[in-house]
Amino acid sequence: MRMSAEQYLNWENKSVTLLGMSGVGKTHLSGCLRQHDWFHYSGDYRIGKRYLDEPILDLIKEQAMKVPFLRDLLRKDWIFINNNITVDDLGPVLSFVGKPGNPERGGVALDEFMRRQSEYRNAEVRAMYDVPEFIRKAHQIYGYSHFVNDVGGSLCELDEPGLIDLLAQHSLILYIKVTTATEEQKLIERAKSDPKPLYYRPDFLQSQLMVYLQEQGLTYAAEMAPDDFIRWVFPRLFHSRIPRYEAIAGQYGYTVTSEEVAQVRHEGDFNQLVAKAIARRQED
Repeated sequence: MRMSAEQYLNWENKSVTLLGMSGVGKTHLSGCLRQHDWFHYSGDYRIGKRYLDEPILDLIKEQAMKVPFLRDLLRKDWIFINNNITVDDLGPVLSFVGKPGNPERGGVALDEFMRRQSEYRNAEVRAMYDVPEFIRKAHQIYGYSHFVNDVGGSLCELDEPGLIDLLAQHSLILYIKVTTATEEQKLIERAKSDPKPLYYRPDFLQSQLMVYLQEQGLTYAAEMAPDDFIRWVFPRLFHSRIPRYEAIAGQYGYTVTSEEVAQVRHEGDFNQLVAKAIARRQED
């Protein structure tokens, strides 16, 4: 969605999609806006609560059934298991995605990991197709004036025909870019200190696995230490996504920096930042 800075500031019912890697400030902005009259649509929450709820519960039950005491309780319907995901705690989704590597070290066998990756991709696509309907719900049912779409860092990886067009039709796309080496290193160090499950394009994952196994002198993915692989692959994933983000922002949206985002404290700051990004784009 294209508009002038003045049109954005006067836009009665604003809808913004935040694009960028995990850690660049999307959740920070969403949290600030949530304190005002903005409906916060979390893509990962929708994924976990709607589209991966049953697979997540199946995975938990599969593990519980290995414990005789829990197995009997489950089979007799004396207990039930619930997916207690929240907007601020997406743990169940992360647990489902998992990390490839040695199962004895908390990893997931490669075939199973690829199956879960496919399920996650399909769920993210469906969650993004839900955005127009949730914009309607935000206004008509819940009475919010504005809407912020807090998408996962993997949106640029989906390669789903028409999806970005749909989001751009219904929202202003704002890409949060890491522009300094210091900020980039902070992001990478954060990922290394707390390696989280991630979504990878299948061709990217396969190529990086081959390189990693060769560098480490390993034969199979099942020999990998899961966290070690995540730490190794994250900088490569980060740099592979940059041109994809920039292509989306170049065609559909506007760009701000992670440093600018860090200065936002309330709705007014955010709106002025977006207006500034629009003005910058018009000057180029």
